[in-house]
Amino acid sequence: MTDKKSDTENTPDEPGPTAPEILRAARDQFADLTGLLPEGISRFERTDGGGWVLEAEVVELSRVPETMSVMALYEVTLDSTGLLTGYRRLRRYERGRTGSR
Repeated sequence: MTDKKSDTENTPDEPGPTAPEILRAARDQFADLTGLLPEGISRFERTDGGGWVLEAEVVELSRVPETMSVMALYEVTLDSTGLLTGYRRLRRYERGRTGSR
């Protein structure tokens, strides 16, 4: 008889959350805290401490025409399990503008 492990059993070698799971967790927690829903992610990487950092673009103020909407770039940090540990706005800009300032 073969000893088979249950699908719900965790092993010490089991990997942590996947990248899509981390991104979903970041989006949901950020939206809960700020009321802003990220439109895009321009940076996503692991930190030296095993956590995650990402940069999310959000609409802070909708305007007509849409190219005049005020956008913001936020840095969001998460621990290794996907729990949001902090966020900060890096900059604001009009949607239609390109460049760093």
